[in-house]
Amino acid sequence: MTHIADDYDSDLDLVFERTVELHPEQIWAAWTQPAHVVHWFTPAPWKTLSCDIDLRPGGVFRTVMCSPEGQQHPHVGCYLEIVENRRLVWTDALGPGYGPAANPFITAYITLEPEGGGTRYHARARHKNSEDMLRHVDMGFERGWGLALDQMVAYMKALKTQ
Repeated sequence: MTHIADDYDSDLDLVFERTVELHPEQIWAAWTQPAHVVHWFTPAPWKTLSCDIDLRPGGVFRTVMCSPEGQQHPHVGCYLEIVENRRLVWTDALGPGYGPAANPFITAYITLEPEGGGTRYHARARHKNSEDMLRHVDMGFERGWGLALDQMVAYMKALKTQ
């Protein structure tokens, strides 16, 4: 099966990959249910205040993040590809219904592959140009996406024990 942007581009793409002790279905739920997203999506000390999801191609993926200083940062995009429990692609280059965005930054590709008793979690952030990609590196891409994934794993494991 061919997916959007299967070819890695070192001038535009940042990649984060790790094997985690969650099943693909748990990670899928964490990514696709707003009640879960708000608990892990933004690396602490940032917070995700709200999330809206319309899980279909062209459907909205909207979050409002809050900095430690209290500044709110809304992000709005839409889904491009949805393969349940395996692949999720969304972008802020387009808004809901594929409307063009004024200031695009990222297209995200989340791929989940069962591995042992867990999942190989592969995330790719594609940027519109190398300047934006380097800005994302400077923002702490790898550390931030790693912290967010750690938060997701802890949150989903805690749900399982309740």
